[in-house]
Amino acid sequence: MERKLSMKKPELLSPAGDPERLQFAVRYGADAVYFAGTQFGMRAAPKNFTPDQIAEGAAFAHVHGKRAYLTLNTTPTNAEAARLPDFIRTVRDTGVDALIVADLGVLSVCKRWAPDIDIHFSTQAGIANYLAANAAYDLGAKRVVLARELSLQDIAVIRDHTPADLELEVFVHGAMCMSVSGRCLLSQYLTGRSANSGRCTQPCRWKWALVDEEQRPGRRYPIGEGQEGAYILNADDLCTAPFIDQICKAGADSLKIEGRAKSFYYVASVTSAYRRALDAYFACPEHFACPEDVLDELTRTSHRRYSTGFFFGPEGATQNAAAGGYIRRWEPVAVVERWENGFAACTQRGKFTLGDTLEALTPEGKMISFTPQVIFNEEGLPIESTPHPMMRFAVPSETALPPYTILRRQSAQ
Repeated sequence: MERKLSMKKPELLSPAGDPERLQFAVRYGADAVYFAGTQFGMRAAPKNFTPDQIAEGAAFAHVHGKRAYLTLNTTPTNAEAARLPDFIRTVRDTGVDALIVADLGVLSVCKRWAPDIDIHFSTQAGIANYLAANAAYDLGAKRVVLARELSLQDIAVIRDHTPADLELEVFVHGAMCMSVSGRCLLSQYLTGRSANSGRCTQPCRWKWALVDEEQRPGRRYPIGEGQEGAYILNADDLCTAPFIDQICKAGADSLKIEGRAKSFYYVASVTSAYRRALDAYFACPEHFACPEDVLDELTRTSHRRYSTGFFFGPEGATQNAAAGGYIRRWEPVAVVERWENGFAACTQRGKFTLGDTLEALTPEGKMISFTPQVIFNEEGLPIESTPHPMMRFAVPSETALPPYTILRRQSAQ
């Protein structure tokens, strides 16, 4: 697909499930962050943000020259809708740059009580063509988060048939939902917890089998190969780093990483990888090849099997029927607080033992391997391991490690 190349670099947008993850996203290269308050966000599992934390998070982003978006992308019940105006009035002066909405009623309340804040239409709105994108624009949207079922060609057509000042946001990495645009009722029916209220139990990740209740009651028939059933609804994770150039050329204004329920380590690692991929493309747009260290970094966070999603057609959006779990090859063990006189002072995020080889990932995306020959606890005494959550310790490092550097090691898996 050949189109005129725009040299406007797209925004890299990262998830933040709590204030700590927001800071790591910003420090590891995000241009913007998205997060939810304690109500009306599609992820109820993370801690999310109180009104004061929303203001603090937006201020932190702005100090670093970044943007902050608040998600209001649930489909409220009538009871929840009655609380919405008060919530909007509470958050409208927090400094957030945009509100992400999926419901027309939520849109109307936002326009009434927070008219000066930009509106982004969520992927839950199911915008899959330029008619819907233009309708959203006419309703006041500055941006639309396109449906995840679109190909590169679909995105390019939407870009060519929409106003230039309507921004297009595209998911580029992370978990994919088996339901169109995430509008799923499976969790609600099976567990009473609605995905459209941010409380999905992810039954699509469960292991399923067929049962013939009439002719063979009680007998289970695994679906697919193998003796233990199959994960027939279990979508692979999305990874677009190898072809990020094509997404830029299709006309995306914002590249979105999924994962508000993921850890600070996931946010930092994946943001760092896509920052490097995006910068590499714009450094040499005519001869882009995704750097090997980027691809390597994306194997160092917890993930399912990767796929290309729908960008090259439905055949790329595979489902892994053989397994339902994550691949976890690396795990974080510490965050560096400071480095001085050849020692890194750290806070524990996972146990490691003397003699383990560690790898440091810095906020600038550098990776440094070393094997500490000694560990000192907070009292300056030598110890054999770091078993206590959030304990402070120090290890020698010849290389100066900046604050917020993450130390990790290979896991047993």
